[in-house]
Amino acid sequence: MSPHPGWVASLLLAVVLLPLLSVAWLALESLNNPTAWWALWTAPQTVSAVALTLWTGLASTTLAWWISGWLLAQGFIRHRLAGMTRVLPAMLATPHAALAIGLLFLVAPSGWVLRAISPWLTGFEFPPPWPTTQDPWGLGLIAALVLKEVPFLLWTAATQLHRDDVRRRWQAEFSLAETLGYAPDRAWWLVVWPQLAPRLWWPLMAVLAYGLTVVDMALVIGPASPPTLAVLAWQWLQDADLAANAQGAAAGGLLALLVLVTGLGWRTLMWASWRPVDGRRGRVPTRLTDDRTGRAGGVWAWRAILLIYGAIVLALAVGSVSGVWPFPAMLPEVWTLQAWITVWSSASTVTDTLLLAIGSTLLSLLWAVAWLELVPRRWDSALRPLLYLPLVLPGVLWVVGLYGLVLWLRWEGQWAGMLLAHTSLVLPYVLLALSPAYLGFDPRYRHLAESLGRSRWEFLWRIKWPLLRHALAASVAVGFAVSVAQFLPTLYVGAGRWNTVTTEAVTLAAGAQRSLTGAYAWLQFVLPVLGFALAAWVGRPRRFTVPST
Repeated sequence: MSPHPGWVASLLLAVVLLPLLSVAWLALESLNNPTAWWALWTAPQTVSAVALTLWTGLASTTLAWWISGWLLAQGFIRHRLAGMTRVLPAMLATPHAALAIGLLFLVAPSGWVLRAISPWLTGFEFPPPWPTTQDPWGLGLIAALVLKEVPFLLWTAATQLHRDDVRRRWQAEFSLAETLGYAPDRAWWLVVWPQLAPRLWWPLMAVLAYGLTVVDMALVIGPASPPTLAVLAWQWLQDADLAANAQGAAAGGLLALLVLVTGLGWRTLMWASWRPVDGRRGRVPTRLTDDRTGRAGGVWAWRAILLIYGAIVLALAVGSVSGVWPFPAMLPEVWTLQAWITVWSSASTVTDTLLLAIGSTLLSLLWAVAWLELVPRRWDSALRPLLYLPLVLPGVLWVVGLYGLVLWLRWEGQWAGMLLAHTSLVLPYVLLALSPAYLGFDPRYRHLAESLGRSRWEFLWRIKWPLLRHALAASVAVGFAVSVAQFLPTLYVGAGRWNTVTTEAVTLAAGAQRSLTGAYAWLQFVLPVLGFALAAWVGRPRRFTVPST
């Protein structure tokens, strides 16, 4: 006898509601503290921090959104999506902090970019005092966010375009538009993009929320005086003074309000800028119907992104083994493995990172499969916004709410508390990655299996899950990478008792130990890459051979 769907949904939802209720309680407490809100508004850095937050978050999200649209257009029109998606796992595997540190190695006053043109072009014999990193305008943070979020949007779009039912229908409609005389670019923006863009709403909101509330990247490459509001909130929350703590909680509430307002504004702008086509609900972005819609720009943008990612990975690798490296030499004068010896001596950091990532990812996968398999579709559609709330809530507000929960459970600084914190943040990404393929699975397979007398468990174990193993493996890789990249939950919920490669890399980035910072950042990059490589191997299509007669 199968369990009642109401009980299943309630039980699974309770796992998500506990952290959400803790965050909601924190938000209500901050709202009932007018002193903290007054202190927030009268703080000398608040207005500048809010302006920087809106500027960096909205600019990076807008650039990432339209660059992704250009790249998807070229991949779809030229049938190169498969080639693009082959390199996306390596990009997705690059944690935000590692990418920011690598970009820092490139564009800093003593970085490779300026070394390459010095002194023969610039005349510099010493690094100039230029604000190329942590600049007051937030340009470095915007560039880092765009580089990281474009692959994420491409990957989530590819999961939609790889569904057989969706791809065939859109390809047929695209071909029909071409036969009617529309140029390929115009056919894409008129036919495919209006149907694809609404399906990317939640990934886009995750990108927007992260851009407005990011802490680790902003600490590495963002503006410093004043910082963004998320960094300011984090600094106040780290303060031992209770009044400063309350002020930080109020700043977290303000961040949540900014995310809500900008998200609703973005949604309204999207609907206002698209006009109906032939009375249907599909809409067309009126400014993107020109036949010359960035074809060359999309190609060069993709090449530039690949080149920058390659340079970042190389900069991290060289930086991790560098010793004496005077400016403007392109390569170190002394090569050393001392940083890696130091990393090896603290093997517990790597072990804790792996165990947390594996444990939180497996728990999230079990939850996501149970939810998608047992909960009715209408319930899933109604409750899905609640499940995605961790993607759009400010990180500082979320971890402080989690901290209150683990204090109530008496799990502060313990393994169980760390696992809960990581799982609560990994779960939405696993669900987001797995849903398109799982919900798009052809139900006729199950009907055929039932007609052959197979039980539901046999159908899942021998038919459905093997056919979905690529999607299952990819969602595991995404969850593993998300867990490895976590900075705030590890630092706050762990109460300083747990170290991971991410906390070490971000902490060291504020110092002058280039080689040790590069080693931890490189390790932070390698671990998710290995996870995606293993997922690609597990999810590879089966090949059947015909026996010779």
